[in-house]
Amino acid sequence: MADIPLAPVERLVRKAGAERVSEDTLNLMIDSLKERLNVYGVSDIVVAPVQDKPGFLGEPNRFILVEIAGATEEEVKELLARQGKFEATIGNKTVFRGGQDITYVCRTAECSGIDPQRGCGPVQGGWACGFMFSISLSPEAAQRQAELTKELKVISERGGRYLSEPLKLHLDDQEVDSLNIADDLKGRAVTDIAITGSGAGVSQEEAARSTLENMKRLQTILITGSLPVKLELVRIDTISPTLGQQFLKNAWWAGLLAVAAVALILVINYRRIMIAIPIAFTSVTEVLLTIGVYALFGWSFDLAAIAGLIVAVGTGVNDQIIIIDETLKRQATETVYGWNERIKRAFFIIFSGYMTEVVAMLPLLFAGAGLLKGFALTTIIVVSIGVFITRPAYAATIQALYEDKE
Repeated sequence: MADIPLAPVERLVRKAGAERVSEDTLNLMIDSLKERLNVYGVSDIVVAPVQDKPGFLGEPNRFILVEIAGATEEEVKELLARQGKFEATIGNKTVFRGGQDITYVCRTAECSGIDPQRGCGPVQGGWACGFMFSISLSPEAAQRQAELTKELKVISERGGRYLSEPLKLHLDDQEVDSLNIADDLKGRAVTDIAITGSGAGVSQEEAARSTLENMKRLQTILITGSLPVKLELVRIDTISPTLGQQFLKNAWWAGLLAVAAVALILVINYRRIMIAIPIAFTSVTEVLLTIGVYALFGWSFDLAAIAGLIVAVGTGVNDQIIIIDETLKRQATETVYGWNERIKRAFFIIFSGYMTEVVAMLPLLFAGAGLLKGFALTTIIVVSIGVFITRPAYAATIQALYEDKE
């Protein structure tokens, strides 16, 4: 999601080819696009799979949604329209390029993962693990490697024997990694080679996780530039920072005015000013808790999230009115319910409405795209915080204020 008050947002929808795309292929393309954008230094990005509703007995169309903050439309098109040039060099000479030169990159457990020969072990300041995966080169690329390595010297380094020049990996002319070449590859035209690397962490589990993440990143780099399915740009939308700032400002004013209007109506209706104060406090608390959830997971608000927040807070005010109405009203019949029974009756109504709202948001969450997903996610988070945290607290506050006065 984009930080609306700070930067413009470019939202693109790219179709993943006309043919049917498997889940693994789609995830591979998403990893490749993320890696490419990270190489270019774009920090606030969202790359996610989406799909539309299938027709009668039809398959849904698969899309990739890309959201980028702080980039112009021309920059976005330039970033994502490129094929993605990958090349490996020894010295300043190219050994192989992504696409035709790399015929296969192993990503399965049989030929990739934690290196069984090195495993994990303690090092100064924590733990370190090694990874290994195999790749296959074309015969032409293997021959170029043989020609470029036959004159290199063999050196000893960190307990191993390597050639004097490393294999440097470049993505769109930027160096992204550097690998030592084992001495047994000197002058040999080998098509099947093993790529190794490592990762570190404070604990063994953290080191293993870091190692596997580094391995996946390197695998993605090797595949980037030879996407298995051609991408087609379907739509591009621009949300300007001015629009975002104005929307945010209007949203705050609308929220404050709405809370003030509700408080005034409650004071007039119930003749008790202390009813309005907890409602305002509870609404602000729900907003702060929701922002805290977004901060905890590293998310940021966009227009859809703000809209969902406003709608959900409005639902929360309605729920608090239900609590007031159920707990403070006098029963017209001879049976007078106690406080606990009244609160139970109120929460039965509230929980029924909560389940209905969540169920209504689920299709938007799982089948929607972009704005719809952000709206649905925020709405579910806010109403869940209300039902399980702020509504019980509000009910307890009302009970503490008015139970002894009856």
